[in-house]
Amino acid sequence: MASVSAASVAFRALSKPPLKSNETSRLKIVSLGWRKNGFPSLRSSRLHVSCAAKPETVDKVCEIVRKQLALPAEADLTPESKFSAIGADSLDTVEIVMALEEEFGISVEEESSQNITTVQEAADLIEKLVQKKPEA
Repeated sequence: MASVSAASVAFRALSKPPLKSNETSRLKIVSLGWRKNGFPSLRSSRLHVSCAAKPETVDKVCEIVRKQLALPAEADLTPESKFSAIGADSLDTVEIVMALEEEFGISVEEESSQNITTVQEAADLIEKLVQKKPEA
């Protein structure tokens, strides 16, 4: 399942007389909305595309996180759980990534591992790397 989200933001000052091009002013109003053609402006917006990992992958990530952080079985872990919010420091996060690499037979590049902050992000990255992995 894939989802795409985008937003268009326009800033407009409500001061009179109109500002000259080299002047600045405090923000008076913010308007959010669609352009007249019915589509959001993607040129000035941030586009985020994400694919949800399989539930069994998310469950396995939760299991590994619980084990690495010595969390009780009843600890509430959801896909949105942030590692920092459940007590993981940077070393814990590295150990979680290493355990995930071992469990799923993948290799996570350092740059990618630094972007993992939630269970869902970890599961999504695993799915992506498993799909890229050559068949044995």
